[in-house]
Amino acid sequence: MTKSIMIVGVGGQGTLLASRILGNTVIREGYDVKVSEVHGMSQRGGSVVTYVKYGEKVYSPTIDKGEADLILAFEILEAARALPFLKNDGTMIANTQEINPMPVITGAAKYPENLADKLDKQSKLVKLDALSLAREAGNIKTVNVVLIGVLAKNSEIPYEKWIESLKETVPEKLLDVNLKAFDLGYNL
Repeated sequence: MTKSIMIVGVGGQGTLLASRILGNTVIREGYDVKVSEVHGMSQRGGSVVTYVKYGEKVYSPTIDKGEADLILAFEILEAARALPFLKNDGTMIANTQEINPMPVITGAAKYPENLADKLDKQSKLVKLDALSLAREAGNIKTVNVVLIGVLAKNSEIPYEKWIESLKETVPEKLLDVNLKAFDLGYNL
């Protein structure tokens, strides 16, 4: 059986590192993995979407609407944008953080209100303030690893495999703070 996971966020949130951690972990479990990254002006805070598919044999990384088993959303507006891709019985893990897109910054648009409540009514939602947990870990840039910890807890892959992958993927000087962030997400 193939699993389809979308990772969505905005440029600078670490979605690509999160996809590498996920990819390395499922490879350790012996799965075939395909990853595809879509950057939309990511250097300017634009949308970043990564598709990760794994299973016994995977032929394409792309995920169509209604096909994602899980969506890992680093920002709540990006979660709302990705919702059409979630399967009816899929799960969304969403950081409640709001990052204003350029139209909101320039005053051309308003940030939508009550997105987390709207998502709650439309999906199996695990919502959390990953930014606060990252701050607790000691570095706000570890939001991505907090979210990977939550994903790990909701997966069938053993904890130890995730830790091995973190040690392999994260630079050594940042490993301690990222391990703490992972555990905060995992034990949420």
